[in-house]
Amino acid sequence: MPTNQARKLLLRQFTSNHGLPDQTGRGSTYLKISGTCSIKKALIILFALIAGVLIGLSVGTKSEWLVNAADVVGNMWLNALRMTVIPLVFTLLVVGIGKAAAMARAGTMTAKAIFFMIFILWCSSAMAAFATPALLQLFPLDIDAASALRSALGDVESPGDVPPFTEFLRALIPTNAIAAAAEDAVLPLMIFALAFAFAISRLPEKQRVLLDNFFNALGDALLIIIQWVLALAPIGVFALALGVGAKAGLAAFGALLHYVVIVSSIGAVIWLLSYVMTWLAAGKGPVAFFRASAPAQAVAISTQSSLASLPAMVSGVKAMGVGERSADVVLPIAVALFRATGPCMNLAVAIYVAHLMGIELGFAALAIGLVVAAITTMGAVSLPGSISFITSIAPICMAMGIPIEPLVLLLAIETFPDIMRTVANVSMNMSVTATIARNEGDIG
Repeated sequence: MPTNQARKLLLRQFTSNHGLPDQTGRGSTYLKISGTCSIKKALIILFALIAGVLIGLSVGTKSEWLVNAADVVGNMWLNALRMTVIPLVFTLLVVGIGKAAAMARAGTMTAKAIFFMIFILWCSSAMAAFATPALLQLFPLDIDAASALRSALGDVESPGDVPPFTEFLRALIPTNAIAAAAEDAVLPLMIFALAFAFAISRLPEKQRVLLDNFFNALGDALLIIIQWVLALAPIGVFALALGVGAKAGLAAFGALLHYVVIVSSIGAVIWLLSYVMTWLAAGKGPVAFFRASAPAQAVAISTQSSLASLPAMVSGVKAMGVGERSADVVLPIAVALFRATGPCMNLAVAIYVAHLMGIELGFAALAIGLVVAAITTMGAVSLPGSISFITSIAPICMAMGIPIEPLVLLLAIETFPDIMRTVANVSMNMSVTATIARNEGDIG
């Protein structure tokens, strides 16, 4: 078990490495500014979507040259996003596993917390695999709206058919990792990335640090490219939305509203489960947990960033009686690695796209999606959803044989589901901290 001095050093290392504010709130000003800028960008993208659909609706098919030009511009922007997906998934997964392994070496409590978080991530993914199809069966998208959107999106290419389950199992271990990357074989590539990351964690310290620094730098460089591409998001979304508006008309708005309700409902399940887990596993009732988590959830709503919510989360868990030992270690780990809504809401988006495109998902496709959604969350970027949306969900779609073109339209309205993502993540971070604290006898 780490000493008090070691815990404080660990917390300072986390805040430095991940841009986290400390307990006093230092650093939170930057995060609030960053969060505000991200919200402004999200609103600009949303405005571009609305403007594109309305202009497309007004011109219709009369200006065929305009629609064709918009389609070219939109698809060029989409291809710019797609070119970073595979290298970024591999790099961030290696970095994420490396961070988890380093944190687990800090002591028994940290290792226990990380394994508990990983268990919740897999449960989150499994929940979405069952709940999302059930929700879509109970509340399906209007047939006419779905048909209009499919027609507007044109002849999108699927990444490929999902093989039978037996062939899927045989193909899990790639014979050539480079070929797997070239063929967009996401899950075999992730298996190799996991093995590679764990192998790095077994190297001598000097070699391990060298490779950790290399992949961290590579990931940062790829994220810079993503930011460059997303800086052009209003243009790309406007161009694609113009074509959708010209061909689908007002049906596009109804479909997008339906999407927000379905995906946000899946996130709400995690939010409610955080209350149940706190009550049953941490011994704190729903009223006490609501009072303790409300300030952090308010920050989460305003910034859409769990990073900015860390000081309020620390104060909240301490108000529930969690000791300093747990609050100073488990919460920073949760913010750095743990996004409980990541697997379920990302998989829900992929399943929704399949529903929109009229693709029937069998057991094998859902099983692949479940695994990929759970694993990719370990390498997800702890930034507002508009930044990590494509890079988190595209690998799931590619692995399940679902086209990724509709993700561009969904990106424009991600700011609404992202509020639920952040609120539920903050609640689950606090719930996990209280649960581990009770297991360690560190809660009053």
